[in-house]
Amino acid sequence: QVQLVESGGGLVQPGGSLRLSCAASGFTFEDYAIGWFRQAPGKERERVTCITPFDDSTFYEESAKGRFTITSDSSKNTVYLQMNRLRPEDTAIYYCAAGMTPGVCADSMFGDYAMNYWGKGTLVTVSS
Repeated sequence: QVQLVESGGGLVQPGGSLRLSCAASGFTFEDYAIGWFRQAPGKERERVTCITPFDDSTFYEESAKGRFTITSDSSKNTVYLQMNRLRPEDTAIYYCAAGMTPGVCADSMFGDYAMNYWGKGTLVTVSS
């Protein structure tokens, strides 16, 4: 049974930090890329960042560059999203998703259509 389970969401003040986790099971971790997406109230789901554990290559949306960092821990089949200097506009449900390599994390490839499996999401609220 394939599972992606997000955790770490919650309420944080503007300028604060939060670390999200995505625990994967039921597939070969090194054969997939793991991406983070988010969906804010009233908006479409958008891509945030992506990592390929095989070679640790990454992709970041412009909105995440310099503030967010994606990492992977193959020993735990887990991907992390460290979010710093959070803004109210970062408020959203954050989803992790897995897509089979190669090339899923490339700018031209990274999107909903490239992902095979999805987690249920974790809510991040940035508010004072």
